[in-house]
Amino acid sequence: MKLLVCISKTPDTTTKIVLTGDKSALDTNGVQYIMNPYDEWYALVRALEIAEKSGGTVTLINVGKADNDAIIRKGLAIGANDAVRVDIEPQSSLGVAKQIAEHAKTGGYDIIFLGKETIDYNGSEVGAMVAEYLDLPFISYASKLELDGNTATISRDIEGGVEVLEVATPFVVSAAKGLAEQRIPNMRGIMTSKTKPIAVVPPAAFDDLSVTVRYELPKEKSAVKMVDPNDMDELVRLLHEEAKAI
Repeated sequence: MKLLVCISKTPDTTTKIVLTGDKSALDTNGVQYIMNPYDEWYALVRALEIAEKSGGTVTLINVGKADNDAIIRKGLAIGANDAVRVDIEPQSSLGVAKQIAEHAKTGGYDIIFLGKETIDYNGSEVGAMVAEYLDLPFISYASKLELDGNTATISRDIEGGVEVLEVATPFVVSAAKGLAEQRIPNMRGIMTSKTKPIAVVPPAAFDDLSVTVRYELPKEKSAVKMVDPNDMDELVRLLHEEAKAI
């Protein structure tokens, strides 16, 4: 079984968000980058569990420049067999999906895994776009995945309960919390990752239909206002005039 895991580089969750002077991008000075947790903890680990149980290989794919190699190496240290990096600075979710799909078309993959979203943009867009480009079924927010031959049984949390689906390979799935448990690379994995191949490939031709031109930080939160519990008129006034909550 051939499994493809899409991984992204994201700022560490403790990063202080500072924009460049023209507000067109994140100021990367001093920013610590990590592998997107949903990709690492859930998508990658579940793919490895399937490969270990049923046999097969796990390939990583990342869309980005050479400074992404560190997070790719971490994925190899956790256990992936090899990796592909599409050598282009991503401009949009659609552009990323296009590059992943172009590689996947010739890879013969049975399952394509992604995290449910990246923790920087939180768009949850790429998985569905990849599936559309490949004309494959897409299951989002999977919290459990069991494989029996070429049929997968997938559970996903929905409002008020759990939805259970069956789907035949090949398909695309996005991983949510619960799909697997985080793995920490051991020393053997770290050492062997240095010799595992990362194939750097040129991007497919693509014209982005939309690109980000500017970001705005939210307004700073105002100080807490204390209201005398006996002064309900003042509380109502603040909720109405300042908080706009009523």
